[in-house]
Amino acid sequence: MKLQQIRNATMVVNYGGKKFLIDPMLSDKGTLPAFPHPASGDERDNPLVELPVSIDELLEDLDAVFLSHLHYDHYDDAAKKILPKRIKIYVQDAADKKEVESAGFTNVDVLTDGTEIDGIQLFQTQAQHGFGETLKLAGNVHGFVMKHIEEKTLYFITDSVWYEGVQQELERHTPDIVVVNGGDNQFVGGGPLIMGKLDIKKVHETVPEATLVVSHMEGVNHNTLSRRELKQFLADENISEKVLVPDDGQFYEL
Repeated sequence: MKLQQIRNATMVVNYGGKKFLIDPMLSDKGTLPAFPHPASGDERDNPLVELPVSIDELLEDLDAVFLSHLHYDHYDDAAKKILPKRIKIYVQDAADKKEVESAGFTNVDVLTDGTEIDGIQLFQTQAQHGFGETLKLAGNVHGFVMKHIEEKTLYFITDSVWYEGVQQELERHTPDIVVVNGGDNQFVGGGPLIMGKLDIKKVHETVPEATLVVSHMEGVNHNTLSRRELKQFLADENISEKVLVPDDGQFYEL
C-alpha cells in the first residue's frame, strides 16, 4: 500500500489497486474560521497551512472517499464543491448519508462490515471523539479497517481518544498498519478530542508489531501536540522506528 499524508486528517491511500481519499479538507489556507477557545491559544483561521499537492493530483484516478464524520476539518465546503458528484462516498450512518446527499452527491453508502470493493474487505470500527460533555458536543464518529489478500491490514482509528473501544478493535483486527489521529486537539477546559502522545504509546503497546502513522497534526488551530514534541517523545521511549510522523505531502510504501 501507499499512504500519503496530505494535511490535517486528509490522506490518500492506494490499497488493493484502488485509490481512496480520507476526510478531505480542501480549503485554501486561512479561509475557514478558527475553532473557538482552543487550548493551544492559537486563534488563527483554518487551515493553518496550504495543501501540499494540487487538487487535480488528489482527484486523479480517485475511486472512493471515506468520511469519518462531517466536522469541517474533515469535510468542508471546498470538498463539497470540488469532489465529483458521482464519486463513491462511504459514511458512518444514515444521518451523515442524508447530509452528504444534500450537497448533491449521488453515490453515498453507509460503511458496514459487509462492504467490499473488488476484493477489499471493509469493516466499520468504534471511535469516541472525546469524553463527557465534550463527547456530547463532538458527536458520533467511526473508524474503519481495510483488508485484502495481497495487502497488510490497515486500520484508521480516526478522531478518537484512547478508550476500550479502540483497544477492542486493535485486538479484533490485529492490524499491521494503524493510522492514528494524534494532534491532541483540545478546547479550554474540555479535555482531549483525539489522541495525544501517551495514547499513541498505548496503541503501540497493544499492537507492538504494527507500524503506526500519525496524522491530524499541525493543520488546525486547536492542535496542542506538535510533530517536534511527538518525535522527541517517541525517541525518548525508543519507539521511533514503529511510529512514523509524516510531514504534509510525505508518503510511505508499507
